[in-house]
Amino acid sequence: MIIDTLDHLAQYEMLNPLFSEVVEFLKHHDLNKMEPGKHAIKGDQLFVNIQQAKGRTPDAAVLETHRRMIDIQIPLDGPETFGYTPLSHLPEVEYNADKDISKYADLMAESFVDCQQGMFAIFFPQDGHAPCITMNPEIKKAIFKVKI
Repeated sequence: MIIDTLDHLAQYEMLNPLFSEVVEFLKHHDLNKMEPGKHAIKGDQLFVNIQQAKGRTPDAAVLETHRRMIDIQIPLDGPETFGYTPLSHLPEVEYNADKDISKYADLMAESFVDCQQGMFAIFFPQDGHAPCITMNPEIKKAIFKVKI
């Protein structure tokens, strides 16, 4: 997991060849003006989901992991807290290959980190994360899905 400001995103380009395309996309697109939904950037290898999601409390947020994609999550209209638990600390659960997701119901994250507007969080396959924790009833966010 990486948490940093968007000003530093380019420093992480060497971690995945598609990260540079995320940096370029952000230079030319205002995420706040994009319509909700999935926006293709490079087919199924790189896309961004603009979401208006229900805010959750730490105990209601569901931990999840992905096997084929890296998440770059960016809160757009306020702070977002993420729960975090390393995959190695999580039990075996069913994997939905079509949606590239495993969900860990009824488990609270081991730790929590805050991500303010102007920041991002990167979650790799080894990072169990519980998104959408906020005091607000809803949160608008962007999730870049980057193929490994």
